[in-house]
Amino acid sequence: MSTTDSTVQTAPKPKSEPLFSKKNLRTLRDPLDDNNPITVQVLGICSALAVTVQVKPAIIMALGVTFVTAFSNLIVSMVRNSIPTRVRIIVQLIIVALLVTIVDQMLKAFMFDVSKKLSVFVGLIITNCIVMGRLEAFAMAQKPWRSFLDGIGNGLGYGIILVVVAVIRELFGAGKILGFQIIPQWFYDHGYVNNGLMVLPPAALFIIGLYIWWQRARNIKLINVS
Repeated sequence: MSTTDSTVQTAPKPKSEPLFSKKNLRTLRDPLDDNNPITVQVLGICSALAVTVQVKPAIIMALGVTFVTAFSNLIVSMVRNSIPTRVRIIVQLIIVALLVTIVDQMLKAFMFDVSKKLSVFVGLIITNCIVMGRLEAFAMAQKPWRSFLDGIGNGLGYGIILVVVAVIRELFGAGKILGFQIIPQWFYDHGYVNNGLMVLPPAALFIIGLYIWWQRARNIKLINVS
């Protein structure tokens, strides 16, 4: 009786995707410009109008939103298969509220003056359309790492607009940036006056509108984006 030796062939293991593959880098990079949450998706406008009088609160707000979007995306993506569909919004809100509370308490403990300037706007991160939008549109359908990168990208995209608007408003509204005098005293001695419009919320709307115009003028892909 002869036996035939058969070789068992094992299927090759699929290659794992690099952490910073082209796809992942595009996920991180797109919200900075081509899919910016403020200038393209038109989300988060209210806080952009309210917290950009000075650069320091704008930077802190940007970092806070980036922290919340990144880690809420990460956590929701990790537990997405365990969340019942009917209560997913409630679960998402609980996760976001926990992260926002951490940000709020950290600001009160270490940057109380900034916390007072930001006032209720830190708490309103819970209902920020950017945060909830990314959870529904991305984190509920994607793996944790990509969701984390998407959260960072959208938070930074939001933050870039805040800082740009705040620099212009503080410079022309107070002659300073981060408390440092930029416009020389010589200008004031010869009649220069700070622009009072820049300290009002409509100034942020005008600046964002000009930024959107400039962005679409140099990026043809965005011309027909509504």
